[in-house]
Amino acid sequence: MKAGSKKEFVKKLSGDLFEISVREKAERNQANVRVRELVAKELKVPIEKVKILTGHHSPGKIFVVDIHEEGLV
Repeated sequence: MKAGSKKEFVKKLSGDLFEISVREKAERNQANVRVRELVAKELKVPIEKVKILTGHHSPGKIFVVDIHEEGLV
């Protein structure tokens, strides 16, 4: 993840590996929130389903995405 970029994008590199660039700075969790929004949009899930597992304070992040539909479990 690259924070503070001029251009914002999500690029799929492989099955579950993405390169993400956001305009927000890596301050006060701004970039992390925006990355979660972009991941949610890319995977077509609500932002509440996207959690940062590791990498809160680093460019490399691992996300957990809950893709189970409500009421089916």
